[in-house]
Amino acid sequence: MTAAQPNLTDQLYQAARDMLPALRQRSQECAQLGHLPEATVQEMQDAGFFRIMQPARYGGFELDPEVFFRVQMILAEGCMSTAWVLGVVAIHNWQLGLFDDQAQQDVWGDDDATLISSSYMPVGKVEHVEGGYRLSGHWGFSSGSKHCKWAFLGGMVPPANPGEAPDYRTFLVPLGDYEIVDNWDVSGLEGTGSHDIVVKDAFVPEYRTHRSIHGFECDSPGNAVNEHYIFRLPFGQIFVRAVSTSSIGCLKGVVDSYIAVNKERVGLNDGNKIATDPDAQMALANAVSVVDECQTVMLRNFDTMVEAARNGQQLDIDERIKMRFDAALVSRKCTDAINLMFISCGAQGIFRDHPLNRAWLDINAGRTHVANNPFKFGRNLGGTMMGGENTDFFL
Repeated sequence: MTAAQPNLTDQLYQAARDMLPALRQRSQECAQLGHLPEATVQEMQDAGFFRIMQPARYGGFELDPEVFFRVQMILAEGCMSTAWVLGVVAIHNWQLGLFDDQAQQDVWGDDDATLISSSYMPVGKVEHVEGGYRLSGHWGFSSGSKHCKWAFLGGMVPPANPGEAPDYRTFLVPLGDYEIVDNWDVSGLEGTGSHDIVVKDAFVPEYRTHRSIHGFECDSPGNAVNEHYIFRLPFGQIFVRAVSTSSIGCLKGVVDSYIAVNKERVGLNDGNKIATDPDAQMALANAVSVVDECQTVMLRNFDTMVEAARNGQQLDIDERIKMRFDAALVSRKCTDAINLMFISCGAQGIFRDHPLNRAWLDINAGRTHVANNPFKFGRNLGGTMMGGENTDFFL
C-alpha cells in the first residue's frame, strides 16, 4: 500500500461502522421494498465503497481485496442484503477493469459512479456476427439490478470452427438492451432485488466481452491499461467471496442480540434459565468460533493471492482448488451456526420482529447460491488429491 492508503482504509472501515445504526433501522423497509433504499445506495456511493477495487483511472482506490471484504462484513452486521448487493455490484467495478479499455470507457466515460449488475448463468443464446455477437436469453438472480445501468451476463460462445470447445464469456450489456423482470418475491435477502434479466437479440461488440480463460490465466485485455497487481488476481477466487462473506458479518452481528435475548430468558415450559442450557451456551460459542475461523481463512488466502499477484506469479492449481472449497464452506458453516442459535431462542424466534429472525432468513437464503454449495468443490478437491482430473475451471 502507498503511504496514503492506510488512512483511507481506516476511513472506509469507520464509514461502514457509522452506517450500521441506519442499516438496522432500515432493515424492515429494505425487505418490504424488495431492493435497497436509495438512501443506502447513496451513502455507500458517498463513502466510496464501490470504488475500493475500481481502477484508479476511473476514480477507484485500487485497494487489496481484504479491505473490500472487511467493509462488506461490517455492513452485514447491520443488513446482509446491503452487504450482499455491495459485494456483488462493487466487485463488477473490479471485473470491468479486466475488460478492454473501450468497454470501461463505455460504462464510465461520462460517469465513473455508474454501477453494473450481473447474472453469470451460462444461459445466453450467442450467435457470431460481424464485429461481435448477437445475444438473447433470460437470466435469473441479478442482485441490485434496479440500481444499475449495465449488466454482466453469462453465455457460451459456440465454436467458430469444428472441433473447438465452446468459450464461456461475460457479456457487458447496457440497460437499453435488456429488461428487468420485477419478480423478486422471496423469504430471505429480500432487499437484494435480485430480479430476472431478459435480452432479445442485442448486439454485443467483441470488446464488451470477457473470456473466462483470461480471468483464469490472470491475463486480461484490461491489464494493458490497469497495471495494478489486483487486476492480476484470479477472477473465480474473487467473485465467489462476494456471495459468501456477508454471511460472516451477519453471523457476527447477531451475537450480541443472542446474548441479550437469552441471558435472562426463562423457559416457559420448565422455568429454567436459558443461559444455563448447555445447548444454548454451545450455540453461542460455536457462532463466535465460526466467525473467527471463516474470517481468518479468508484473509490468509487473500494474503497468498496478493503476494503471488505482486510478484507476477501464478497460484498453483491445487492451491486454487483448496481456496475455492474454503470459500464454499463459509455459507454452510454460518448457516449451521445461525440455525443452532435460532433454535436456542425458542418459538419466539419465528416472529419477524425477533432480533435473530432476519439473520436466520438471510443467511439461509445466501446458502442456496450455487457458489455456496461446498459438495461439488469438496469432491473436486478430494478427487484431485487422489489423482483425479480437475473438474472446476472457475478458479
